[in-house]
Amino acid sequence: MMRLLAGDIGGTKTWLCLAEVAGGRVRVIARERFPSGDFERFEAVLARFRARWPVPVDAACFGVAGPVKDGVCRTTNLPWVLDAAVLSRQLDGALVALLNDLEAAAHGILELPPAQFTALNPRARERADAHRAVIAAGTGLGEALLIRSGDGVTVVATEGGHCDFAPRDAREDALLAWLRRSYPDHVSYERVVSGPGLAALYRFLREQEPARESAQVAAAMTTADPAAVVSRGALEWGDPLCLEALRWFATLYGAEAGNLALKSLAFGGIYIAGGIAPKILPVLRQGHFVAGFTAKGRYRELLAEVPLQVVLFAEVVLLGALAWGCHRLLGVGKVAVYNALRESE
Repeated sequence: MMRLLAGDIGGTKTWLCLAEVAGGRVRVIARERFPSGDFERFEAVLARFRARWPVPVDAACFGVAGPVKDGVCRTTNLPWVLDAAVLSRQLDGALVALLNDLEAAAHGILELPPAQFTALNPRARERADAHRAVIAAGTGLGEALLIRSGDGVTVVATEGGHCDFAPRDAREDALLAWLRRSYPDHVSYERVVSGPGLAALYRFLREQEPARESAQVAAAMTTADPAAVVSRGALEWGDPLCLEALRWFATLYGAEAGNLALKSLAFGGIYIAGGIAPKILPVLRQGHFVAGFTAKGRYRELLAEVPLQVVLFAEVVLLGALAWGCHRLLGVGKVAVYNALRESE
C-alpha cells in the first residue's frame, strides 16, 4: 500500500487530499479546503493538514497556479514560493512534483466521464485525431494544450493567459486605455477574463454612466466579492448593468479561447474549465462566448466547427494532480481516480 498527497493550489483556495493506493485501487481518506489568503506560505497550509493526518506519504503532486521552472513555482496571484525540494524535506523525503494548475486540469479532463461536460457549439464536428486545449478563468486565467501525439496525448503547460489583451473595437480600445491607468507596464487577457476582470468590466461601464448603477448592486459591492455581485446581479436580479458586463465578459472569454484555438490548431476542441464558467452557464449558452470565439475574419467558418465543452467538475485540477501522481510518481497503471474522488465527497 502506498500513500499519495495531491493538491490544487490556487489564488483563492487550496485543496489537499490524501489517498491510499493498493491493489490497483485508489481510496481518498482525507480531503480539506483552505483559504489561500489566510496563510503566508504554502508550507503552513501543508503543516496544518499534516497535523491532522500525520501518516507517512510516498509521494506528492501539486497543481499550482503559476509557472513551474526547475521544480520551483512563484505563484502568480499569491506571495508564495513553492520548491519541490523543500516540500520533499517537509514530507520526510517523499517524492514531490509540481505541475502548473492548468497542466493538472488537462490531465484531470482526460479522466472525466462525458456527463461532466456540456457543449456550447451546436455546429461542432468531432475530431479525435486533432489537438485540443483548455482555458480556465477563475482568480486568474490559465491555458494548457493537449497535443495529439501518435495514439496518445501530451499535455503542455503555458502561461497564455498573460499574453497581451487585444481590443476588437472602439469600446475595447477605450477599455485598454482605462486599464493602462492601473497596469501601465502590461495589460494581459487575465485583466479582463478572470474574476477580477469581470469586476473591472463592470467598473469601466459604471464610470461611463454612473447613474446606471442600481442601489441594490452598489450596496452589495460594499460587503461581497465584486465579481460575485456582478454575476448575481445579472443572473438573479436581472440588473441591466451587471448583465451587460457579464455578456461582455463571455464574449471576451470566447475571443481569447478562439486565439488559443488558432495558436495551437486545437481543432479537436476547447475545454472551458475554472470556477466561473459553470456559474455563468446561462449567459454562455446565449451565444456570447461562441460569437467571440468565431469572430476571426477569414477563419470564422473553421472555428465554427470546433467543439466547445464547459467542464462541470469543479475539482478537475485536484483530480489531475491525483491522477498524474498515481501514474507518474507511484507507477500505478489505469485506476479509477475520478470515482475515488467522487466517493470522498
